[in-house]
Amino acid sequence: MSYHFGFMIESMVAVLLLLTILYCVRLNSQLRLLKADEQSLRATISELVTATEIAERAIAGLKSTMHDTEASLGQQLADAERLSDELARERGASEELLGRLTRITGAGRLVEENVPDARAVAAAATAFAERAKARVNGQATVHAAATAKGTGLAA
Repeated sequence: MSYHFGFMIESMVAVLLLLTILYCVRLNSQLRLLKADEQSLRATISELVTATEIAERAIAGLKSTMHDTEASLGQQLADAERLSDELARERGASEELLGRLTRITGAGRLVEENVPDARAVAAAATAFAERAKARVNGQATVHAAATAKGTGLAA
């Protein structure tokens, strides 16, 4: 029996060793997978760090561009306000000038309405001149007749 008992113990030790070897093989394969995953994880982390650095540089560039644009836009806004004020002053001056011109042309229209037609004025002047000549000639004739009467000369 001692022989069987020893064989049984050795058989159990052999089975346990076999189970231990199988467990070590399985553990080894899992460690290889874990190391492969570790390398993959390290590569992913490295890519993430690189992407983060690129994003930080891009954000710094955007901030710089934003500050430049803000300064430029502020200058353009100040220029626009100055131009708006200048245009408002110009508009006020032009409205004042327009009012003056309207008053001047309104006065001119009143004068134009009171001015008679040039032909009518010329005709009236001609008629006046003829009457004046007729009066002078009539007086001259009358004066000549009176002079002739007074001197005894008859015409």
